[in-house]
Amino acid sequence: MAKNVLSPADFLQESQTVPVIDVRSPAEYEHAHIPNAINVPLFNNEERAQVGTCYKKLGRDAAVRLGLKLIGPKLADFVEQADQIAPNREVLVHCWRGGMRSGSFAWLLRTAGFQVQTLEGGYKAYRNHVLTAFERPQNIVIVGGHTGSGKTDILRELAVLGEQVIDLEAIAHHKGSSYGAIGQAPQPSSEQFENLLYQPWSQLDPIRRLWLEDESRHIGTCFIPLALWQQMRESSEIVFVDVPKSVRVQRLVREYAGFGKELLQQATERIKKRLGGQHYKAAIEALNCGDYTAVADISLNYYDKAYLYGISQRDASKVIRLELLDDNPQATAKWLVKQIGI
Repeated sequence: MAKNVLSPADFLQESQTVPVIDVRSPAEYEHAHIPNAINVPLFNNEERAQVGTCYKKLGRDAAVRLGLKLIGPKLADFVEQADQIAPNREVLVHCWRGGMRSGSFAWLLRTAGFQVQTLEGGYKAYRNHVLTAFERPQNIVIVGGHTGSGKTDILRELAVLGEQVIDLEAIAHHKGSSYGAIGQAPQPSSEQFENLLYQPWSQLDPIRRLWLEDESRHIGTCFIPLALWQQMRESSEIVFVDVPKSVRVQRLVREYAGFGKELLQQATERIKKRLGGQHYKAAIEALNCGDYTAVADISLNYYDKAYLYGISQRDASKVIRLELLDDNPQATAKWLVKQIGI
């Protein structure tokens, strides 16, 4: 490997202290990118399409000449942007495959006095590195329970106690149910979700246990990487936090009542078929009357059945049932740390 070309692992290690410039098009970057990388596109979306079309119709040489014509007027601006991004004049650069775009940009910056290292295989190699990482075995303990059991808060308390925790829903910007997007930032693409998830995953101690919330394969529009999902399904233990329905209803009212009727109605409509016509009608009537307790209670009729079906598909010998009388994530986390093995 050339001195100034780094493997994905070395590139990511360097990126902890050295800024990263992604020279792919804005559309490529917006779909998914290395977290914290800054987009300085060699070609905009239209220009990239033009060069690609030229390559297919007229060949590589013609495409290169067109590319040079398009980027020529931008060269000074590229250097100025790099100065803003990397005032110490040391920078990492990558494109899609680690080819001409990153090579050309690196040459320009080196000519301007920068120290530049590029990513071998480009973003494509980084993606392979990310997905392969989720195949690494990890001691996983799953925190499960009906909707409204406070599982996310339990995870937060476990983290306070020094446990290894990854909050998948926080990374996905979604709480999992039909109501899960309410109050959240827009979701990343599934690919970007994987990129973001890789960051905490890569820092884990594989010997120590990792606490994750019980999830379906998808969280909103984001999908858990298959290798990780398989580990979650085959995890050594799942703690089923069993909280009374009345307590869970109160939690859901606290979490969602403040967001207004329109968003709640839209979310309820998405599960209309699963609720059944009669329950759906009752939920909407209760919502229009401002009876959020009734809405939560009716919705849980569906979600409780769905969760019980899901957990019934697991090995019953691996399910630890923890019956609680109240909603106390701090106390629950302390109990889990003391009682759960690994």
